[in-house]
Amino acid sequence: MSRSWLGAFQIGAVYVGTIVGAGFATGKEIVQFFTQYGWIGFFSILISGFLFIWLGTKMMLVSKRIKANSYKEFNEHLFGVSAGTVVNLFMLIILTCVGAVMLSGAGAVFEEQLGWNYQVGLLLTVGLAVCVVLVGVKGLVGVNIVVVPIMIGFSFFIAGNAIMENGLDFLTLASQQPSWKGWISPVTYVAFNLAMAQPVLVPLATEVDDEWVIRRGGFIGGLVLCFILLTCHISIASLPNFQDFEIPMAEVVKLGMLSFFGMYVFVIYGEIFTSVVSDIFGLQRQLESMLNIPRFIITVVLVSIIYTISQIGYGSLIEHLYPLFGYISIAFLVLLIVRK
Repeated sequence: MSRSWLGAFQIGAVYVGTIVGAGFATGKEIVQFFTQYGWIGFFSILISGFLFIWLGTKMMLVSKRIKANSYKEFNEHLFGVSAGTVVNLFMLIILTCVGAVMLSGAGAVFEEQLGWNYQVGLLLTVGLAVCVVLVGVKGLVGVNIVVVPIMIGFSFFIAGNAIMENGLDFLTLASQQPSWKGWISPVTYVAFNLAMAQPVLVPLATEVDDEWVIRRGGFIGGLVLCFILLTCHISIASLPNFQDFEIPMAEVVKLGMLSFFGMYVFVIYGEIFTSVVSDIFGLQRQLESMLNIPRFIITVVLVSIIYTISQIGYGSLIEHLYPLFGYISIAFLVLLIVRK
């Protein structure tokens, strides 16, 4: 990508599409890290937005300067070769589990919101994801350029409707957890998400010709992520007993804008799909650099493993795995800050 705003917007779109996974798009992840902390959640999202802009851009710049083709090379630069090898193996396990969470989220959308069979949702998503992954970076960019602007538009519309009906009640929402956890959550949230975004953003940054594009793309991506987080948080905060729902964003639309429900379910699925693609794409790139096996075979085996894990179920996976991975990823965030 040469110096142009179009290139910057492409980077920003992939950044957003990589971060906005099943938990983000459905709202479950936002409840877990922000909304359950009441009014604190609004301000911790602003902190998250700043960290996404600063550290997401830095991660891509470092990747380009060291010419890292995969997250393996990036982590070896960050942690050193010995520790980096251990981190990369751990990342492989986490990314596989996260891919399963995202895939199970796709199945949950089909089952709970459309009344389809859970397995049909999984298999359809897997088939489409494999097709896009085999196309490569162009397929990844193309999908995100379509889905991300639609997600932004819907987020703005839904939040505006929530504010018109409930005013600024989200600023007085009571916390359901100890407040100190609410102030730590933006750090663990960004740490987890940037660690998980490595497989896509590292090789993508290496293919960009100009750092100008990376800087603008990182700023656009981080700013959009902050905006979507805020709008989703405002919308979910207007929902009674929001913690009881697997897909709270869909419930918000059901209550406030039922006529748009079908279209919004499509948007949720689109965001989940882009994250499934991003996860498989990154894992495929990593395994391809480690194993002398054709790309197609790696993709099929990888997808089969993710599909098997996804049978555990969406809600329990996201509730227990995401916070745990967030705390573990803090070491990655600290090193990203201090490394030049």
